[in-house]
Amino acid sequence: MDRKLVADWIAAYERAWRTPGTDALAGIFTEDASYRQGPYRTPVVGLPAIARMWEAERDGPDEVFRMTAEVVAVEGDTAVARLEVRYGDPVAQEYRDVWIMRFAGDGRCRSFEEWPFSPPERTAAG
Repeated sequence: MDRKLVADWIAAYERAWRTPGTDALAGIFTEDASYRQGPYRTPVVGLPAIARMWEAERDGPDEVFRMTAEVVAVEGDTAVARLEVRYGDPVAQEYRDVWIMRFAGDGRCRSFEEWPFSPPERTAAG
């Protein structure tokens, strides 16, 4: 993998999120891929399970969001990216994420782990 291939994969991930159904997942994840939604979360394993999780997590392919990404590092089959995702217009929810991805030889992801962070809730004092 290199930075361009990883950036292309992230773009394909975003396109898949914006596409109805889950057929596009087979083009970006291996059949036996694992997908961990947080550092302490149990991974979702296998393309059918990832597809079920995918549909449960998103509002739908017409969900309003803006995503930006920066590839931070690539070494061998492993890449790290920093992302920012803002949902809604006006923005109702936002995350800054770190993604750790391990790729198979064909460029599909075989292991995906995200570390999502949301802004702290504002209090009267802050």
